[in-house]
Amino acid sequence: MRCFKRLPAAITCIAGMLVLAGCGFHLRQSAALPEPMQKQVYLNVAGGGELPRELARALNSRKVEVLETSTPGAAELDVNAQFRTDVLTSTGFARVGEYAVRYHADFSLKDANGTVVVPSQGIDLSHEFTFDPFQAIGTAAQTEVLERDLVREMSDSIVRRLEAIGRKGTVVAPSEEDESSSLPAAGSSSP
Repeated sequence: MRCFKRLPAAITCIAGMLVLAGCGFHLRQSAALPEPMQKQVYLNVAGGGELPRELARALNSRKVEVLETSTPGAAELDVNAQFRTDVLTSTGFARVGEYAVRYHADFSLKDANGTVVVPSQGIDLSHEFTFDPFQAIGTAAQTEVLERDLVREMSDSIVRRLEAIGRKGTVVAPSEEDESSSLPAAGSSSP
């Protein structure tokens, strides 16, 4: 009797898997990183806050050993990152209406011999939020949450850029690409 109660759920599950398999769905697999950093890499991160930990996590998930100190024979990923908060609008009484939290990072990759494999490239990310004068105490906490999200997005952006270079198998020239994301923060009003 119990068999018949679970039968519809099992049929639904199997049908769902067949539909996904039939439409060409595949789980995303890790792409190859550039050759010099496929085994070991030393992260040299300046001004990153939580960025070194996020990058190490992302690289470890791709089976790359992240070294604590520079070691002969290991690639070096140099990252320089900084946050900035800008006022976007102000009200008629010179009060702030909207903020933008911006995060900029430049990175480059050197092989074990110190030869630059990936020239310096920059990535810019930003989130905007409105300032509510009735909840001024929450602004600092909201900024911290946005900075934490931007660190995670920056880590993913750097790794995706490195994976793109690994797929092409050649050095990619530095780009002026702006990977901005203008998403209103939770709790902000949007028209």
